[in-house]
Amino acid sequence: MSDAGGPLSVPAVSSNAWSIGGVAIATGLSVHAIRFFEREGLLLRDIPRNAGRHRVFTPADVQWLTLVNRLRASEMPLARIRDFVDLVRSGPGNEQERLDLLEAHERAVRERIAELEDCLEIIEGKVATYQRHLLDGTVHGVWAP
Repeated sequence: MSDAGGPLSVPAVSSNAWSIGGVAIATGLSVHAIRFFEREGLLLRDIPRNAGRHRVFTPADVQWLTLVNRLRASEMPLARIRDFVDLVRSGPGNEQERLDLLEAHERAVRERIAELEDCLEIIEGKVATYQRHLLDGTVHGVWAP
């Protein structure tokens, strides 16, 4: 599952069988979010259950969930994540499509970061203005209604 590789790492554990609670701790996702990702078809495989009917995850599942969570956190729509999941599930031969999808998302994230940097610049300027007025004792009338 090389698509889940890269800088995403799974904490070392003594077993290759992870409970949903352990996955939640390792990924920072809630149990509810993990179940949501599973219901939405965003995992690479059906998660097996043990004799007690509890889900049994592998380190590869944890890596994949970490990736999916990063894609969601970076505002990739669920439909696009599903497209990526489908491409990975279908196996070799579509790597260019996967790359195209990820590069498009990378561009969108970089554009969003640039927008946020512009916002931050304005906010920093406003903070500096208020700090200066407070320090100088000239806050009276600063944007008063």
